[in-house]
Amino acid sequence: WARTPLHERAAALHRAAAALREHAAPIAAALVTEVAKAVKDSLTEVVRSADLIDYTAEEGVRVLGQGSMLNPDSFPGSKRNKLCLVSKVPLGVVLAIPPFNYPVNLAVSKIAPALMAGNAVVLKPPTQGAISGLHMVHAFHAAGLPKGLLSAVTGRGSDIGDYLTLHPKVNCISFTGGDTGISISRKAGMVPLQMELGGKDVAIVCEDARLDAAAKAIVKGGFSYSGQRCTAVKLVLVMSKVADALIEKLVPMVQALKVGMPQDNADITPVISESSANFIEGLVEDAKSKGATFLTPYKREGNLLWPTLLDHVKADMRIAWEEPFGPVLPIMRVDSVDAAVAHCNQNNVALQGCVFTQDIDAAIMISDAMQTGTVQINAAPARGPDHFPFQGFRDSGIGSQGITNSLQMMVKTKSTVINLQGESYAMG
Repeated sequence: WARTPLHERAAALHRAAAALREHAAPIAAALVTEVAKAVKDSLTEVVRSADLIDYTAEEGVRVLGQGSMLNPDSFPGSKRNKLCLVSKVPLGVVLAIPPFNYPVNLAVSKIAPALMAGNAVVLKPPTQGAISGLHMVHAFHAAGLPKGLLSAVTGRGSDIGDYLTLHPKVNCISFTGGDTGISISRKAGMVPLQMELGGKDVAIVCEDARLDAAAKAIVKGGFSYSGQRCTAVKLVLVMSKVADALIEKLVPMVQALKVGMPQDNADITPVISESSANFIEGLVEDAKSKGATFLTPYKREGNLLWPTLLDHVKADMRIAWEEPFGPVLPIMRVDSVDAAVAHCNQNNVALQGCVFTQDIDAAIMISDAMQTGTVQINAAPARGPDHFPFQGFRDSGIGSQGITNSLQMMVKTKSTVINLQGESYAMG
Protein backbone atom coordinates (compact mmCIF):
# COMPACT_ATOMS: atom_id res chain seq x y z
CA TRP A 1 0.00 0.00 0.00
CA ALA A 2 2.86 2.38 0.75
CA ARG A 3 4.07 1.88 -2.83
CA THR A 4 0.61 2.45 -4.31
CA PRO A 5 0.62 5.78 -6.19
CA LEU A 6 -1.04 8.67 -4.37
CA HIS A 7 -3.67 9.12 -7.06
CA GLU A 8 -4.72 5.47 -6.69
CA ARG A 9 -4.97 5.80 -2.91
CA ALA A 10 -7.08 8.92 -3.45
CA ALA A 11 -9.36 7.08 -5.87
CA ALA A 12 -9.89 4.33 -3.30
CA LEU A 13 -10.86 6.89 -0.67
CA HIS A 14 -13.31 8.53 -3.06
CA ARG A 15 -14.93 5.12 -3.61
CA ALA A 16 -15.18 4.64 0.16
CA ALA A 17 -16.86 8.04 0.52
CA ALA A 18 -19.36 7.12 -2.18
CA ALA A 19 -20.16 3.83 -0.42
CA LEU A 20 -20.64 5.66 2.87
CA ARG A 21 -23.13 8.04 1.26
CA GLU A 22 -24.94 5.16 -0.43
CA HIS A 23 -25.43 3.41 2.92
CA ALA A 24 -25.88 6.55 5.02
CA ALA A 25 -29.43 5.71 6.15
CA PRO A 26 -28.74 2.30 7.77
CA ILE A 27 -25.51 3.54 9.35
CA ALA A 28 -27.36 6.54 10.79
CA ALA A 29 -30.05 4.19 12.09
CA ALA A 30 -27.35 2.24 13.93
CA LEU A 31 -26.10 5.47 15.52
CA VAL A 32 -29.61 6.26 16.73
CA THR A 33 -30.06 2.94 18.48
CA GLU A 34 -26.47 2.49 19.69
CA VAL A 35 -25.54 5.91 21.10
CA ALA A 36 -28.94 7.68 21.31
CA LYS A 37 -28.05 10.33 18.75
CA ALA A 38 -31.01 12.09 17.16
CA VAL A 39 -31.97 10.92 13.66
CA LYS A 40 -31.09 14.21 11.96
CA ASP A 41 -27.73 14.44 13.72
CA SER A 42 -26.88 10.81 12.97
CA LEU A 43 -27.44 11.29 9.25
CA THR A 44 -25.40 14.49 9.36
CA GLU A 45 -22.51 12.61 10.98
CA VAL A 46 -22.39 10.01 8.22
CA VAL A 47 -22.59 12.53 5.37
CA ARG A 48 -20.00 14.73 7.05
CA SER A 49 -17.72 11.70 7.30
CA ALA A 50 -18.02 11.03 3.57
CA ASP A 51 -17.16 14.68 2.88
CA LEU A 52 -14.13 14.34 5.17
CA ILE A 53 -12.89 11.31 3.24
CA ASP A 54 -13.22 13.12 -0.09
CA TYR A 55 -11.41 16.18 1.21
CA THR A 56 -8.64 14.01 2.68
CA ALA A 57 -8.10 12.33 -0.68
CA GLU A 58 -7.81 15.67 -2.47
CA GLU A 59 -5.65 17.29 0.20
CA GLY A 60 -3.45 14.22 0.45
CA VAL A 61 -2.53 14.34 -3.22
CA ARG A 62 -1.39 17.93 -2.76
CA VAL A 63 0.30 17.73 0.66
CA LEU A 64 1.93 14.32 0.35
CA GLY A 65 2.95 14.85 -3.25
CA GLN A 66 5.39 17.57 -2.27
CA GLY A 67 9.02 17.01 -1.33
CA SER A 68 11.95 19.37 -1.04
CA MET A 69 15.61 19.66 -1.89
CA LEU A 70 18.21 21.31 0.31
CA ASN A 71 21.60 22.68 -0.66
CA PRO A 72 24.39 22.41 1.94
CA ASP A 73 26.16 25.73 1.55
CA SER A 74 23.73 27.76 3.66
CA PHE A 75 25.40 26.22 6.73
CA PRO A 76 28.75 27.79 7.68
CA GLY A 77 31.77 25.87 6.44
CA SER A 78 29.83 23.73 3.98
CA LYS A 79 30.47 23.58 0.27
CA ARG A 80 28.02 23.14 -2.56
CA ASN A 81 28.81 19.45 -3.04
CA LYS A 82 25.72 17.64 -1.68
CA LEU A 83 22.00 17.51 -2.34
CA CYS A 84 19.48 16.49 0.31
CA LEU A 85 16.20 15.09 -1.01
CA VAL A 86 13.51 15.26 1.71
CA SER A 87 10.41 13.09 1.44
CA LYS A 88 7.56 11.86 3.61
CA VAL A 89 7.10 8.13 4.22
CA PRO A 90 4.37 6.20 6.07
CA LEU A 91 4.67 5.40 9.77
CA GLY A 92 3.51 1.78 9.34
CA VAL A 93 0.54 0.53 11.36
CA VAL A 94 -1.76 3.15 12.89
CA LEU A 95 -4.01 2.16 15.80
CA ALA A 96 -7.19 4.27 15.67
CA ILE A 97 -9.36 4.51 18.78
CA PRO A 98 -12.42 6.79 18.45
CA PRO A 99 -14.98 7.60 21.19
CA PHE A 100 -18.64 6.67 21.52
CA ASN A 101 -20.06 10.11 20.75
CA TYR A 102 -18.83 10.18 17.13
CA PRO A 103 -18.08 6.52 16.35
CA VAL A 104 -18.22 7.12 12.60
CA ASN A 105 -16.87 10.63 12.10
CA LEU A 106 -14.03 10.49 14.60
CA ALA A 107 -13.04 7.07 13.27
CA VAL A 108 -12.99 8.37 9.69
CA SER A 109 -10.94 11.40 10.78
CA LYS A 110 -8.19 8.95 11.78
CA ILE A 111 -8.59 6.25 9.14
CA ALA A 112 -8.72 8.42 6.03
CA PRO A 113 -5.50 10.43 6.67
CA ALA A 114 -3.68 7.28 7.80
CA LEU A 115 -4.63 5.36 4.64
CA MET A 116 -3.95 8.30 2.36
CA ALA A 117 -0.49 8.60 3.88
CA GLY A 118 0.24 4.96 3.01
CA ASN A 119 -0.29 3.33 6.39
CA ALA A 120 -2.21 0.24 7.45
CA VAL A 121 -4.90 0.81 10.10
CA VAL A 122 -6.27 -1.19 12.99
CA LEU A 123 -9.52 0.29 14.27
CA LYS A 124 -10.64 -0.33 17.83
CA PRO A 125 -14.21 1.07 17.78
CA PRO A 126 -15.87 2.18 21.01
CA THR A 127 -17.75 -0.55 22.88
CA GLN A 128 -20.93 1.49 22.42
CA GLY A 129 -20.77 2.52 18.79
CA ALA A 130 -19.01 -0.61 17.54
CA ILE A 131 -21.81 -1.64 15.18
CA SER A 132 -21.89 1.80 13.54
CA GLY A 133 -18.12 1.68 13.28
CA LEU A 134 -18.15 -1.74 11.64
CA HIS A 135 -20.70 -0.56 9.07
CA MET A 136 -18.33 2.31 8.28
CA VAL A 137 -15.43 -0.13 7.86
CA HIS A 138 -17.51 -2.08 5.35
CA ALA A 139 -17.74 1.08 3.25
CA PHE A 140 -13.94 1.14 3.04
CA HIS A 141 -13.84 -2.56 2.20
CA ALA A 142 -16.39 -1.96 -0.55
CA ALA A 143 -13.91 0.49 -2.06
CA GLY A 144 -11.60 -2.42 -2.84
CA LEU A 145 -8.85 -1.88 -0.30
CA PRO A 146 -6.26 -4.67 -0.14
CA LYS A 147 -7.23 -7.38 2.32
CA GLY A 148 -5.84 -6.71 5.79
CA LEU A 149 -5.06 -3.04 5.15
CA LEU A 150 -7.92 -1.87 7.36
CA SER A 151 -8.84 -4.17 10.24
CA ALA A 152 -11.30 -3.77 13.10
CA VAL A 153 -10.91 -5.29 16.55
CA THR A 154 -13.90 -5.10 18.89
CA GLY A 155 -13.93 -5.46 22.66
CA ARG A 156 -13.86 -3.51 25.87
CA GLY A 157 -10.84 -1.34 26.43
CA SER A 158 -10.35 -2.93 29.83
CA ASP A 159 -9.96 -6.31 28.09
CA ILE A 160 -7.98 -5.55 24.95
CA GLY A 161 -6.71 -1.98 25.40
CA ASP A 162 -3.24 -2.77 26.71
CA TYR A 163 -2.76 -5.58 24.18
CA LEU A 164 -3.47 -3.18 21.31
CA THR A 165 -1.70 -0.06 22.56
CA LEU A 166 1.43 -1.93 23.65
CA HIS A 167 1.62 -4.21 20.60
CA PRO A 168 5.14 -4.05 19.11
CA LYS A 169 3.83 -3.69 15.55
CA VAL A 170 1.85 -0.51 16.31
CA ASN A 171 3.72 2.50 14.93
CA CYS A 172 1.25 5.26 15.85
CA ILE A 173 -1.74 5.65 18.17
CA SER A 174 -4.53 8.09 17.35
CA PHE A 175 -6.91 8.27 20.31
CA THR A 176 -9.91 10.39 21.19
CA GLY A 177 -11.44 10.03 24.63
CA GLY A 178 -10.77 10.88 28.26
CA ASP A 179 -8.30 10.07 30.99
CA THR A 180 -7.54 6.70 29.39
CA GLY A 181 -5.47 8.62 26.87
CA ILE A 182 -3.15 9.88 29.61
CA SER A 183 -2.57 6.29 30.69
CA ILE A 184 -1.86 5.27 27.10
CA SER A 185 0.60 8.12 26.62
CA ARG A 186 2.57 7.11 29.71
CA LYS A 187 2.92 3.55 28.45
CA ALA A 188 3.47 4.26 24.75
CA GLY A 189 7.20 4.88 24.89
CA MET A 190 8.57 5.93 21.50
CA VAL A 191 5.32 5.43 19.58
CA PRO A 192 4.06 8.69 17.99
CA LEU A 193 0.77 9.86 19.51
CA GLN A 194 -2.19 11.88 18.31
CA MET A 195 -4.42 12.49 21.33
CA GLU A 196 -7.59 14.48 21.98
CA LEU A 197 -8.69 14.01 25.57
CA GLY A 198 -11.63 16.32 26.18
CA GLY A 199 -11.90 19.70 27.83
CA LYS A 200 -13.72 22.04 30.17
CA ASP A 201 -14.65 24.51 27.46
CA VAL A 202 -15.53 27.92 28.89
CA ALA A 203 -17.71 30.65 27.43
CA ILE A 204 -16.55 34.12 28.51
CA VAL A 205 -19.35 36.66 28.16
CA CYS A 206 -18.12 40.26 28.22
CA GLU A 207 -20.19 43.28 29.24
CA ASP A 208 -20.56 44.47 25.65
CA ALA A 209 -21.61 41.08 24.25
CA ARG A 210 -24.71 40.74 22.11
CA LEU A 211 -26.60 38.76 24.71
CA ASP A 212 -29.28 37.34 22.42
CA ALA A 213 -26.68 35.83 20.12
CA ALA A 214 -24.50 34.72 23.05
CA ALA A 215 -27.41 32.97 24.77
CA LYS A 216 -28.41 31.15 21.60
CA ALA A 217 -24.84 29.95 20.99
CA ILE A 218 -24.35 28.90 24.62
CA VAL A 219 -27.53 26.82 24.71
CA LYS A 220 -26.72 25.10 21.44
CA GLY A 221 -23.11 24.63 22.46
CA GLY A 222 -23.95 23.37 25.93
CA PHE A 223 -26.83 21.02 25.22
CA SER A 224 -26.37 19.68 21.68
CA TYR A 225 -26.26 15.85 21.85
CA SER A 226 -27.10 16.19 25.53
CA GLY A 227 -23.75 17.88 26.20
CA GLN A 228 -21.82 14.71 25.27
CA ARG A 229 -19.26 16.50 23.14
CA CYS A 230 -15.63 17.36 23.83
CA THR A 231 -16.34 20.83 22.47
CA ALA A 232 -19.55 21.44 24.41
CA VAL A 233 -19.80 24.63 26.46
CA LYS A 234 -19.16 23.32 29.96
CA LEU A 235 -18.86 26.53 31.98
CA VAL A 236 -20.20 30.04 31.45
CA LEU A 237 -17.99 32.80 32.88
CA VAL A 238 -20.15 35.92 32.66
CA MET A 239 -19.37 39.44 33.81
CA SER A 240 -21.45 40.18 36.93
CA LYS A 241 -22.98 43.35 35.43
CA VAL A 242 -24.70 41.42 32.63
CA ALA A 243 -25.24 38.07 34.37
CA ASP A 244 -28.91 38.61 35.19
CA ALA A 245 -29.67 39.84 31.67
CA LEU A 246 -27.94 36.80 30.15
CA ILE A 247 -29.73 34.38 32.47
CA GLU A 248 -33.06 35.96 31.59
CA LYS A 249 -32.43 34.90 28.00
CA LEU A 250 -30.90 31.49 28.77
CA VAL A 251 -33.65 30.08 30.99
CA PRO A 252 -36.53 30.06 28.47
CA MET A 253 -34.26 28.62 25.80
CA VAL A 254 -33.22 25.75 28.05
CA GLN A 255 -36.81 25.18 29.12
CA ALA A 256 -37.83 24.92 25.46
CA LEU A 257 -35.44 22.03 24.74
CA LYS A 258 -37.28 18.85 23.82
CA VAL A 259 -36.48 15.90 26.08
CA GLY A 260 -37.08 12.37 24.83
CA MET A 261 -35.87 9.61 22.55
CA PRO A 262 -33.47 10.01 19.62
CA GLN A 263 -35.98 8.47 17.20
CA ASP A 264 -38.18 11.52 17.85
CA ASN A 265 -35.33 13.96 17.14
CA ALA A 266 -35.37 15.16 20.73
CA ASP A 267 -32.81 17.78 21.74
CA ILE A 268 -31.97 15.97 24.98
CA THR A 269 -31.68 12.18 24.77
CA PRO A 270 -30.41 9.58 27.26
CA VAL A 271 -26.72 9.81 28.11
CA ILE A 272 -24.57 6.88 27.10
CA SER A 273 -24.63 4.80 30.30
CA GLU A 274 -25.88 4.56 33.86
CA SER A 275 -22.37 5.19 35.18
CA SER A 276 -22.23 8.40 33.14
CA ALA A 277 -25.59 9.50 34.53
CA ASN A 278 -24.42 8.71 38.05
CA PHE A 279 -21.26 10.78 37.56
CA ILE A 280 -23.27 13.75 36.29
CA GLU A 281 -25.65 13.46 39.22
CA GLY A 282 -22.71 13.46 41.60
CA LEU A 283 -21.51 16.79 40.17
CA VAL A 284 -25.01 18.25 40.50
CA GLU A 285 -25.40 17.06 44.09
CA ASP A 286 -22.00 18.49 45.01
CA ALA A 287 -22.96 21.87 43.54
CA LYS A 288 -26.31 21.80 45.35
CA SER A 289 -24.69 21.05 48.70
CA LYS A 290 -22.33 24.01 48.26
CA GLY A 291 -24.98 26.59 47.42
CA ALA A 292 -25.52 26.58 43.66
CA THR A 293 -28.87 27.92 42.46
CA PHE A 294 -31.00 25.77 40.16
CA LEU A 295 -32.44 27.90 37.35
CA THR A 296 -34.13 24.80 35.93
CA PRO A 297 -35.06 21.77 38.06
CA TYR A 298 -32.86 18.69 38.08
CA LYS A 299 -34.78 15.62 36.94
CA ARG A 300 -33.64 12.12 36.02
CA GLU A 301 -35.30 8.98 34.70
CA GLY A 302 -32.69 6.27 34.24
CA ASN A 303 -30.12 7.58 31.77
CA LEU A 304 -32.36 10.45 30.71
CA LEU A 305 -31.43 13.71 32.42
CA TRP A 306 -33.42 16.90 31.92
CA PRO A 307 -31.33 19.96 30.96
CA THR A 308 -30.09 21.68 34.09
CA LEU A 309 -28.86 25.25 34.36
CA LEU A 310 -26.93 26.17 37.52
CA ASP A 311 -26.20 29.70 38.75
CA HIS A 312 -23.88 31.04 41.46
CA VAL A 313 -21.38 28.27 40.87
CA LYS A 314 -18.20 28.78 42.89
CA ALA A 315 -14.63 27.59 42.49
CA ASP A 316 -14.96 25.09 45.34
CA MET A 317 -17.55 23.11 43.40
CA ARG A 318 -16.45 20.12 41.34
CA ILE A 319 -18.55 21.21 38.38
CA ALA A 320 -16.48 24.39 38.11
CA TRP A 321 -13.55 22.20 37.02
CA GLU A 322 -14.74 18.75 35.94
CA GLU A 323 -16.27 17.81 32.59
CA PRO A 324 -19.85 16.52 33.13
CA PHE A 325 -20.32 15.24 29.56
CA GLY A 326 -24.04 15.65 30.01
CA PRO A 327 -26.88 18.21 29.89
CA VAL A 328 -25.76 20.31 32.85
CA LEU A 329 -24.44 23.84 32.37
CA PRO A 330 -22.91 25.82 35.26
CA ILE A 331 -22.71 29.63 35.39
CA MET A 332 -20.03 31.51 37.31
CA ARG A 333 -20.32 35.26 37.82
CA VAL A 334 -16.97 37.03 37.60
CA ASP A 335 -15.97 40.66 38.09
CA SER A 336 -13.43 40.93 35.30
CA VAL A 337 -12.19 39.33 32.13
CA ASP A 338 -8.88 38.73 33.87
CA ALA A 339 -10.66 36.62 36.49
CA ALA A 340 -12.41 34.62 33.77
CA VAL A 341 -9.17 33.96 31.90
CA ALA A 342 -7.40 33.01 35.13
CA HIS A 343 -10.04 30.39 35.92
CA CYS A 344 -9.79 29.01 32.40
CA ASN A 345 -6.02 28.74 32.60
CA GLN A 346 -5.99 27.02 35.99
CA ASN A 347 -7.69 23.91 34.61
CA ASN A 348 -5.55 20.98 33.49
CA VAL A 349 -7.83 20.38 30.50
CA ALA A 350 -7.69 23.00 27.78
CA LEU A 351 -9.31 21.98 24.52
CA GLN A 352 -11.40 24.96 23.43
CA GLY A 353 -13.12 28.06 24.72
CA CYS A 354 -15.11 30.98 23.38
CA VAL A 355 -15.47 34.72 23.92
CA PHE A 356 -18.51 36.91 23.32
CA THR A 357 -17.74 40.58 22.75
CA GLN A 358 -18.28 43.28 20.13
CA ASP A 359 -14.72 44.55 20.55
CA ILE A 360 -12.53 42.59 18.13
CA ASP A 361 -9.34 43.99 19.66
CA ALA A 362 -10.42 42.75 23.09
CA ALA A 363 -11.44 39.41 21.60
CA ILE A 364 -7.98 38.84 20.11
CA MET A 365 -6.26 39.85 23.35
CA ILE A 366 -8.49 37.54 25.41
CA SER A 367 -7.89 34.70 22.97
CA ASP A 368 -4.16 35.29 23.22
CA ALA A 369 -4.36 35.11 27.02
CA MET A 370 -6.45 31.90 27.09
CA GLN A 371 -4.14 28.90 27.23
CA THR A 372 -6.38 26.56 25.27
CA GLY A 373 -6.16 24.82 21.90
CA THR A 374 -8.83 26.82 20.07
CA VAL A 375 -10.78 29.96 20.93
CA GLN A 376 -13.99 30.77 19.10
CA ILE A 377 -15.00 34.43 18.86
CA ASN A 378 -18.76 35.05 19.13
CA ALA A 379 -19.62 31.39 18.60
CA ALA A 380 -19.68 28.24 20.70
CA PRO A 381 -16.72 25.84 20.66
CA ALA A 382 -16.82 23.43 17.73
CA ARG A 383 -14.69 20.92 15.87
CA GLY A 384 -14.65 21.91 12.26
CA PRO A 385 -14.82 22.52 9.46
CA ASP A 386 -12.79 19.35 9.44
CA HIS A 387 -9.74 20.86 7.74
CA PHE A 388 -9.28 23.40 10.55
CA PRO A 389 -6.55 22.53 13.08
CA PHE A 390 -7.97 20.89 16.21
CA GLN A 391 -5.83 20.37 19.28
CA GLY A 392 -5.78 20.62 23.06
CA PHE A 393 -3.23 21.97 25.50
CA ARG A 394 -1.97 20.37 28.72
CA ASP A 395 -4.02 17.26 29.58
CA SER A 396 -6.33 17.80 26.62
CA GLY A 397 -4.07 16.27 24.04
CA ILE A 398 -0.88 15.66 22.13
CA GLY A 399 -0.34 16.69 18.54
CA SER A 400 -2.95 18.23 16.28
CA GLN A 401 -5.88 17.06 14.19
CA GLY A 402 -7.75 18.50 11.24
CA ILE A 403 -7.28 16.93 7.82
CA THR A 404 -4.01 18.62 6.81
CA ASN A 405 -2.42 18.28 10.25
CA SER A 406 -3.52 14.65 10.50
CA LEU A 407 -1.96 13.86 7.13
CA GLN A 408 1.30 15.38 8.33
CA MET A 409 1.17 13.43 11.59
CA MET A 410 0.71 10.14 9.73
CA VAL A 411 4.09 10.35 8.00
CA LYS A 412 7.72 10.68 9.01
CA THR A 413 10.52 12.57 7.32
CA LYS A 414 13.19 10.75 5.32
CA SER A 415 16.32 12.32 3.90
CA THR A 416 18.37 10.99 1.01
CA VAL A 417 21.73 12.77 0.69
CA ILE A 418 23.49 12.69 -2.67
CA ASN A 419 27.22 13.31 -2.34
CA LEU A 420 28.55 14.86 -5.51
CA GLN A 421 32.01 14.19 -6.86
CA GLY A 422 34.26 17.22 -6.77
CA GLU A 423 34.54 20.30 -4.57
CA SER A 424 31.43 22.08 -5.80
CA TYR A 425 28.92 21.97 -8.61
CA ALA A 426 28.65 24.74 -11.14
CA MET A 427 26.48 27.78 -10.64
CA GLY A 428 24.40 28.86 -13.62
